[in-house]
Amino acid sequence: MQKFYSNLFQSSVALLIPVMLSAGIAQAEPADWKIDPEHFSIAFEASHVGYQNQMGLFLEGAGSFRYDPATRELSAGRVEIQADSIFTNHDDRDNHLSGRDFLNVRRNPLIVFEATDYAPGDEEAGATLTGNLTLLGETRPVVLDVIINKRAQYPFGHGRETLGISADTTITRSDWGMDYGVADNLVGDEVTLRFEFEAIRQ
Repeated sequence: MQKFYSNLFQSSVALLIPVMLSAGIAQAEPADWKIDPEHFSIAFEASHVGYQNQMGLFLEGAGSFRYDPATRELSAGRVEIQADSIFTNHDDRDNHLSGRDFLNVRRNPLIVFEATDYAPGDEEAGATLTGNLTLLGETRPVVLDVIINKRAQYPFGHGRETLGISADTTITRSDWGMDYGVADNLVGDEVTLRFEFEAIRQ
């Protein structure tokens, strides 16, 4: 009888191991994540004649990416920003920024970022994200510092697994041909971009 139970136990373990391994593999598979448009802030700032850093927002943007939290691997990512959604709380300035001196939104309605590489840092939450930024019809590489603030089931509403992310970078806008005000230091050439968002697992 003891031998019978011993054999039964060994058989059960043998059957459970592949099941457990397959479950582990499933958990390690990458998932698609969609940025929640209700929790997506896109901010920028640039020097204005050296007196202050003018801040502004893009009010409309969307994005998604493919990411495995277990392995911290990103295999795809794309963000699209509506250029004409720029907002600095001043109509004349917003019209100027939308025009040919800056964003030229009629000819270039979208600002697009596509991820090309993701390098997790030593700390669990930190990472470096490299990608291509298309602005004014020019595509150039940019590097963002990324912090994953939180990953958990959402406490209300949709109740799905959610990532909270902060990311920022500084670009030189004249690299994309946007050089208005650079020579006479009226508008800073360096523009800081900051992204705050929640992404929902699909």
